[in-house]
Amino acid sequence: MDPRKLSALLSSLVSQHLILIIILFDSNKNDDNNRHFISHGNTAFAIVQHLLSSQQIAASLSFVSVSRKRKRTHCSESDSECAAGEITDEQLDRVGLGLNWDPDSFRPFFGMKSSTFEWLAGLLEPLLECRDPVGSPLNLSAELRLGIGLFRLSTGSSYAEISRRFGVSESVTRFCAKHLCRVLCTNFRFWVAFPSPEELNSVSLEFEQLTGLPNCCDVIDCARFNIVNEINGGIDSIAAQIVVDSSSRILSIIAGFKGDKSDSKVLKCSTLCKDVEEGKLLNSTPLIVNGLPVNQYFIGDCDYPLLPWLMVPFVDNVVPGSFRGEFNAAHCTMRASALKTVASLKSWGILERPMREESKASVAVVGACSILHNVLLMREDDSALCEGMGDYSVQHDQSSQQHQQHHEEASIEACRIRDALAKQARVSSSARS
Repeated sequence: MDPRKLSALLSSLVSQHLILIIILFDSNKNDDNNRHFISHGNTAFAIVQHLLSSQQIAASLSFVSVSRKRKRTHCSESDSECAAGEITDEQLDRVGLGLNWDPDSFRPFFGMKSSTFEWLAGLLEPLLECRDPVGSPLNLSAELRLGIGLFRLSTGSSYAEISRRFGVSESVTRFCAKHLCRVLCTNFRFWVAFPSPEELNSVSLEFEQLTGLPNCCDVIDCARFNIVNEINGGIDSIAAQIVVDSSSRILSIIAGFKGDKSDSKVLKCSTLCKDVEEGKLLNSTPLIVNGLPVNQYFIGDCDYPLLPWLMVPFVDNVVPGSFRGEFNAAHCTMRASALKTVASLKSWGILERPMREESKASVAVVGACSILHNVLLMREDDSALCEGMGDYSVQHDQSSQQHQQHHEEASIEACRIRDALAKQARVSSSARS
C-alpha cells in the first residue's frame, strides 16, 4: 500500500477510536446543527489529550510516511523580487523542509514559535496530506499546507493575498485553510475539554489561591465575532460562550449563536446550563463557607443571572472595603482570565476583523483558533497570547450593558451563597493585608 495512504488510514482509525471513547463517556449532544460544540468531557478526554499531545504518538502516526512531498514554492514570476513583508523563497523552503526560523520573523506569519509549528506539522501531517481537492491532487508538503492555513488564521489575509504570497492558486489556499480548521475541529476537539471532577478540584484551588474564595471552578464569558453578510454586504456577528480556568485555558466553547443574543440568553440556550441544572456538572460535595454549604460554581459578569452555581457581582450598595466591595474585587480578579482569553482569540488576525466566510465556516474558524489557543498554552508558547486585556474589557463591558436584560429575582439560596462568599472574601482580604 502507498505509504501516504497507509499513514492516513492509521491516523483515521486512531482518531475514530478515540472519538468513540469520548462518545461512550459523554452522551451529551448538541441539537442545533448550526452551532459548533467543543465541551463537556470527563476523564476520557484527559486520557485522550495526554495520548495525542505526546511526541511519541505524533511520531507513530508519521513514521509510515517515508516519502514526504517537497515542493519549492516561489513568489510570482512576474514579480522581480518579493515585496517588503512578504514570505521569501528561503522562508518558504524552511516551511517545506521543517527547518527552524528566527522566532521574531516567524511569529507574525503563523502566530507561534517555529518549534510549535514543527511539532504541530508532525502531528497533523497524515491528516493534512490524506485529502486533496477532487480531481486536483496537491503536490504540497504538510508543512506548506499547515503554513497556508495558519497564515490565514494568524494574519486574516484574503485568499487572493495568500495565493500571491505563497505562489499557489487561490483555490488551493482556500482548500488548505478550510481543511486545517476541519482537521482541528474534527480530530482534535478534545484539546478543549471540560475537566473531570478531580481536575476541577485543582482548578478551584488555583482560584482560591488568587482570591481566597473557595469552590470556584471556572469563569464564563461570551465573545462576539463579526462576519460579513455576503447578501447585503453588512456586518453580522456570531456569539461564542467560553468557559476558562485561571490560566486562561479554554475548557468549553459553544459558538454559532446570533450575536444579538444577550449573554444570559446564550447561556439558557446552551447545553452547559442544562447539564449543570441536571447535575451532570458541578456536582461534587459542597464546602461549608460561613456555616453555609456552597457547591461548585462559575463566575460571570452582570449580564448573567445570579444562580446558586453562577456568581455575579453586587450592583447595589457596594462600598469599597465592605464585604460586597471585597467580593466584587475578588470577582474582578478571577474574571480577568476570561477577558484575557477573549482578547487572545481576537489577536488572531482572522477574528480581529469581520470574517468573509459563511456562517458554518466562521464557526469552524472560532473553534480552530480556540484549539490553537490551548495548544499554545500547553506548549508554553506565548506568541499569540495577550498579557493584558487591552481595550477588550472596556468594549466588553459596553457590549454587556447593551445586551443586559432584567432577570427574574434571584433565588434566596443564590443570594445567601453570594453573601457567604462575600464575607469570606473580606476575611481573606484582611488576612492577606
